[in-house]
Amino acid sequence: MRGVVAALDLRKNQQEDYKMIRTDTKQDDVMKDLIQWDKYTQLSKVFRYPDPDFVGDVNDLQQFLNAYDVEIGNEFKPFSGFVEDASLSELEEVFTRSFDVQAITTLDIGYILFGDDYKRAELLVNLNREHVEAKVNCGDELPDHLVNILKLLPEMEDKSIVPDLVSKLLQPALRKMIAEFEPSRLERKNKVYKKHHKTMIERSEAYGLTYQYPLKVLYALLVQDFGESKEEEKLKKSDFLNSIDTEMEIEEE
Repeated sequence: MRGVVAALDLRKNQQEDYKMIRTDTKQDDVMKDLIQWDKYTQLSKVFRYPDPDFVGDVNDLQQFLNAYDVEIGNEFKPFSGFVEDASLSELEEVFTRSFDVQAITTLDIGYILFGDDYKRAELLVNLNREHVEAKVNCGDELPDHLVNILKLLPEMEDKSIVPDLVSKLLQPALRKMIAEFEPSRLERKNKVYKKHHKTMIERSEAYGLTYQYPLKVLYALLVQDFGESKEEEKLKKSDFLNSIDTEMEIEEE
């Protein structure tokens, strides 16, 4: 994981060691030609806070996925079906319950992997530079927010760094995020939230877990384009996950 931060930092210093993390120019060109980068821009819109354009963006993505890969398109349908039938307030509520308040997980990739460790601070600095160079507006979110990273991928002129970003940042973080939607973890997590909050935000039994589907779709697309990272994750749990697990253990004693 440290390699991603170092790789980004090498771009700033223009060091000779940068050659060690580059693919050659021909491989880079092939990757640019084979990958439909715009799908990641489309996917980024799914993970932003819902607005009046949200339904149209999700429908556009569903149509794209249906044509791109039938199996992946089918994986996305539970989410797009919910979005089509839901009101804007319901969409906002599900998003908030999934990622913001009494959340299932978070969309801040660096925080999922590093918590408040200094490594996240380094990552934020280097990602911010990449966003500035690519002219990607991060809006109100930090550079390691999933939306901003997905917007960054198509805009990076030097695509040689993308496989490292995917294998060492995005894929490990997505595996952790998807795992948080497992019923057993949710049940235990809700016990913790009930202990610390006077009021629990209701979660729809039918649609409360619906964001697992676009997360799984994103993971599947990244595996198609870059292969699946098999390296062992030797990371300390982030503060977000560690605090929940600690509370879970206390509750079970």
